[in-house]
Amino acid sequence: MSVAGKRIVIGITGGIAAYKVPELVRRLKERGAEVRVIMTASAQEFITPLTLQAVSGEPVSNALLDPAAEAGMGHIELAKWADLLLIAPASANTLARLTAGMADDLLTTVALATAAPLAVAPAMNQQMYRHPATQTNLATLKARGAHVWGPAQGEQACGDVGPGRMLEAMALVAEVERHFAPKARPLTGLKLMLTAGPTREALDPVRYISNHSSGKMGFALATAARALGAEVTLVSGPVTLATPTGVRRVNVESAQDMHDAVMAGIGEQHIFIACAAVADYAPKVVASHKIKKTQADNMVVELTKNPDIVASVASLQHKPFTVGFAAETRDVEKYALDKLKRKNLDMIAANDVSGSDRGFNSDQNALSVFWPGGQHHLPLAGKAELAEQLLTLIAKRYHDLH
Repeated sequence: MSVAGKRIVIGITGGIAAYKVPELVRRLKERGAEVRVIMTASAQEFITPLTLQAVSGEPVSNALLDPAAEAGMGHIELAKWADLLLIAPASANTLARLTAGMADDLLTTVALATAAPLAVAPAMNQQMYRHPATQTNLATLKARGAHVWGPAQGEQACGDVGPGRMLEAMALVAEVERHFAPKARPLTGLKLMLTAGPTREALDPVRYISNHSSGKMGFALATAARALGAEVTLVSGPVTLATPTGVRRVNVESAQDMHDAVMAGIGEQHIFIACAAVADYAPKVVASHKIKKTQADNMVVELTKNPDIVASVASLQHKPFTVGFAAETRDVEKYALDKLKRKNLDMIAANDVSGSDRGFNSDQNALSVFWPGGQHHLPLAGKAELAEQLLTLIAKRYHDLH
């Protein structure tokens, strides 16, 4: 069993769906998992700690500062012990507190203190689930890498019908098994280079021309590519993001710097992804000293075209599988297909950055992916999840062609 020997902390919050958790614990234990339970004060209004202690074979934790647990530091002990933290049921209140980063009880403190993956199984009234605040909280947690399992639809304890029912015990067991199942690594043995972030085109020693790219999508792709087995080189413009584990990073400033760094290493790459938001133009003349304000109301800056990095790569005689990005504010498909053909790309991922809920500086994105003879839409999701989906498409297309 994929869960055998895994250490799972189950957090129970206040909700009638708490009655399903003893069955969940029992089924996980049957499959060889070690299970420890945290209960909030509200959860204990629906089900007793004694019940969970009986099915888990472990004492139930419910106090933030428990003198009997590691000299009062039980939350740290549990946080380090876990391979997975599953909150089921996850109430609307708990989702909001997790999103805010609160640590005012044992469960939320463990959620902040653990390096283990977090999964939540929402359970609440259908109107509470549909509320924009709850949907925003769930989207934020997804963007941070949390797994959201459910909810199901159906009749609820209050008499309403709709989304908000917690998944049944065996459905959650299946999710846990999928989580721990060995992951496919379709990029194993391949070298992948990608660009990320903005470029800065200097006007003088103080000022520059740039854009709103945060680099989050590119860094998410680098992280996912490494997890899928690739040897990854990340050529990054100026961003404030940490280098993903196991990824070789090359820092650059201008579009010319990025072009030079890419071309210096592209010969040994199997796949190239141009995710950076590269400035199309740069000042023709860079002042050696800070440009001073004058009495004139206008100032003219002459711009010159920057090198086209992705086109340069795609024009090589022995080019890697080349993937471009197109950030558009209108006619996304039209411009993406034109760029795919005009620049001789193998694939292009296009996104509409006109909305505030996606794209630049957002933790979410949605992509329409095109290649000669095919296309696929990746709906709005956290950039980490979206990166894995896109790379799975790239890997399949690459292997189909090779």
